Amino acid sequence: MGDVCGIGPEVVAKALASEELAGTCRGLVVGSARALEQAARLSGVSLEVREVESHTEAESSPGIATVLDPHDLEMDSITVGQLSAEAGRAAMDWVVLAARLAMDAKVQAIATAPLNKEAASLGGYRDIGHTELLQRVAGASQVATMLVSGRLRVVHLTTHRSLRRACDYVKKSYILSRLQLIHESFDEWGISHPRIAVAALNPHGSDGGLIGDEEDREIWPAVEAAREMGIDAIGPVPADIVFVQAIGGDYDVVLAMYHDQGHIAIKVHGMEQSISINLGLPFIRTSVDHGTAFDIAGKGVASETSMVRAIQAAVSLASGQGLP
Repeated sequence: MGDVCGIGPEVVAKALASEELAGTCRGLVVGSARALEQAARLSGVSLEVREVESHTEAESSPGIATVLDPHDLEMDSITVGQLSAEAGRAAMDWVVLAARLAMDAKVQAIATAPLNKEAASLGGYRDIGHTELLQRVAGASQVATMLVSGRLRVVHLTTHRSLRRACDYVKKSYILSRLQLIHESFDEWGISHPRIAVAALNPHGSDGGLIGDEEDREIWPAVEAAREMGIDAIGPVPADIVFVQAIGGDYDVVLAMYHDQGHIAIKVHGMEQSISINLGLPFIRTSVDHGTAFDIAGKGVASETSMVRAIQAAVSLASGQGLP
């Protein structure tokens, strides 16, 4: 459900009441039943909220939301739209519960609503966000985030790192391991030999070493090593053209060198419909690609489009239909 002080409960309520999801899956909301009821009411959607004690009671009927509520958050102690350590802690606790359900094969996939990193930190969690928490809980050696908006798919070499630190990760070994992870993940999803464009770090791909040397020293050697392993990697491609080429169908996915390089492209291309998908976890996890939006929380105006797309993607991957 995400942080109840943000728009998470609202977009979940709207998504589950949406005709687009009718009959597509048996959904189980992990979080506060009361928060979901309040969100449905303020959003003006028709949604019957049923609290359940087990995943086996999950419903697929339109207009019904089944909620697994640990009762670990007192709603009277928080204010929607305001930062809360208690809400931050509960939101992270619910992610852990969902992960355990997935690892025990009690659910086939997870679709997450937004967390607030500051609230989670105040609540006692050191993990920076969903991905880092899920990686720790699952004990996964390598996890990556892929953003999807229409035909554009972008995996990030690093995400929650300062730009200064992110440049330190532009190393042959790290890039090669990411390319292997992308190749293996796409193959599992039914896309064999995906065309992977590797974005350059420096302007114009360094102009032959005139503007930095990471392309010649780290990125190209990683691409060459990947190709020797049978991976269809292309690059380094200047970042000011690689995303346009990907949208045009030249590549199946782009490997971006740092957070904003990929996020800006995705959000300019189609922010409202963009979602994220994790690579490397032992279960399927998709997510909305927006934050908690405290400024509009509780007003009933948040768009559920990204939440709907995230659930649809989770269903598609879990049912063997591949990437959306």
